[in-house]
Amino acid sequence: MKVLIINGPNINLVGKREPSIYGAQSFEEYFLQMKLKYPTIDLSYFQSNIEGELINQIHEVGFSYDGIILNAGAYTHTSIALLDAIRAIKSPVIEVHISNTQAREEYRHHSMIAAGCLGVICGFGLNSYQLALEALINR
Repeated sequence: MKVLIINGPNINLVGKREPSIYGAQSFEEYFLQMKLKYPTIDLSYFQSNIEGELINQIHEVGFSYDGIILNAGAYTHTSIALLDAIRAIKSPVIEVHISNTQAREEYRHHSMIAAGCLGVICGFGLNSYQLALEALINR
């Protein structure tokens, strides 16, 4: 099974950025733990702060991978282009957020990409990624 985690803007700062919301562990540290926990999964990771690069990555793997776990960061709430990219591919996409977006500012309550995703997982810290991976495994 091949799964790609795609992280959008500012997720590269997890562990440093607002630890009261996002925690103190970096995503890279967490990703290494996930790879150790799921050795039979071909798990890879891509991060960009640039919307077009996220779209290019979705296009690149969206017909050959078994799933994509996408934390689009703030683009979640603004990007019709990401929604179109998700709808254009065959690989299932699960939207993930580290924080509970429904408990935050009102502008974070609406996802532009959720309608194209298999499901949405939010609010479980970095473990939201593991829950998404389990959902893909058990699909």
